[in-house]
Amino acid sequence: MAITAALGKELRDKSGAGMMDAKKALTETDGDMEAAIDWLRTKGLATAAKKSGRTAAEGLVAVVVKDGKGVAVEVNSETDFVAKNGDFQAMVGKFADAALNVADVEALKAADLGGKTGEQTLTEAIATIGENMSLRRMASVEGETVVSYVHNAVTPGMGKIGVLVAMTGGDEAFGKQVAMHIAATNPASLSEDDLDPAVVEKEKTVQMDIARESGKPEAVIEQMIVGRMKKFMAEVTLVNQQFVVNPDLTVGKAAEEAGATITGFVRLEVGEGIDKKEEDFAAEVAKAAGA
Repeated sequence: MAITAALGKELRDKSGAGMMDAKKALTETDGDMEAAIDWLRTKGLATAAKKSGRTAAEGLVAVVVKDGKGVAVEVNSETDFVAKNGDFQAMVGKFADAALNVADVEALKAADLGGKTGEQTLTEAIATIGENMSLRRMASVEGETVVSYVHNAVTPGMGKIGVLVAMTGGDEAFGKQVAMHIAATNPASLSEDDLDPAVVEKEKTVQMDIARESGKPEAVIEQMIVGRMKKFMAEVTLVNQQFVVNPDLTVGKAAEEAGATITGFVRLEVGEGIDKKEEDFAAEVAKAAGA
């Protein structure tokens, strides 16, 4: 496929690589963005896929816990001004409360929110406030103890990042520490057993290619990969991460010392994975004012 300047810029923004390196990566991978990022990593030319998971959309995540169940709901808006609007926040709160009794977003859209369905409630809010909005995601956990935490809260139970932690044993104070840790580190899974095999295989392939660039024998490379994959697991799985409260312990070891077993977690961040056209602040003000 044709390698356009726009495609090259997108790769540069995501990887931190130089213009010529980005163009070469896209040429080598026939324009496949994800493959091009891996190619740059293999060559040591990418600082990281630094913007691939950046938060681009606005809105709120709300969390609610009741009777051993916790839910987190994300509702998006076009601007942060709307996220600070009391009516918008009240609507998000209604969605979160209703989510305790449903299984997924589609059921939440059909749920009764005071005489109107979730979908009708959202449609009316869009007409009233004048911005596009979406009921994007919900997730839940259940356990003996469920603890919630909201980072950058704009009102109780709502903010930019919502975390739920389910545990057996331990206490709420420890659960809150774990929830704050999850907000900061964004682990991919609870443990190695829960990690998507495709993610593991992809990382192993990338690390093998990086190691082969060194020109070392295959036997040496195999040993290198064992160590690198162990480090990878320590970075992306919750129980193997260094606990931010006490970096001398892993989260799993800290839980053991606290008499707790972490059985699940949820982390939702506003706009995670959504790309949105960047606007300067003046343009955002004008848009919110209807100019």
